[in-house]
Amino acid sequence: MEKAEKDRKKQRVSKKRRSSEKQGSFYKPAVNSLSRIQVKPGNMLYPVPAVMVSCAGSASGSAQTRPNIITVAWAGTVCTNPPMVSISIRPERYSYALIRESGCFVINLTTRDLTYAMDFCGVRSGRDVDKFEKMSLTAIPGVKTAAPMIAESPVNIECKVTQVLELGSHHMFLASVEAVHVAEYLVEKSGRFNLEKANLVAYSHGTYYELGKVIGSFGYSVRRTGR
Repeated sequence: MEKAEKDRKKQRVSKKRRSSEKQGSFYKPAVNSLSRIQVKPGNMLYPVPAVMVSCAGSASGSAQTRPNIITVAWAGTVCTNPPMVSISIRPERYSYALIRESGCFVINLTTRDLTYAMDFCGVRSGRDVDKFEKMSLTAIPGVKTAAPMIAESPVNIECKVTQVLELGSHHMFLASVEAVHVAEYLVEKSGRFNLEKANLVAYSHGTYYELGKVIGSFGYSVRRTGR
């Protein structure tokens, strides 16, 4: 009797596992997945967004007022209400002084078509080259801030600096989101943002990747599929 009960339990577990696998939610560990090698502490939180941050110095400040673009991988969401974001920049970067003086910047999401320009803006300094001109990008005035937006980007996030945290190699700019501008082709009639159409790009350990196929949506693991 005891053996029969164990067999029935195994069958039930196996059935649940097959059902979970069919739904794509059951985790199957890879070979040697429990093996670990400790490496030097560092920034290994990948992938991350690769964004183009546009900015300009203040007319009353010492920095140049010519619009500039810096590519940033250390960018993230900080708070929902009020909406806030952060970017981290080395103080020696040209754009650091522009943002520090003006107190604002724009996060421009990047796409497959913008990848070349995004990479260029990350390896060339605005001290030496006009990146807007060199990459044939269009600077358009911000609506809520004095920072320019990149017209070729499908999503522009206008930000106002609220605090600067001098952490070490990078200083973090905490900022409130003042306005978000989205290309019309990404907005459905229902008002939903269809960002899947934008061919957005992410950065992982030195390599750019276009976002791939959809494998799930928020809450799908507990969503009822029917009775």
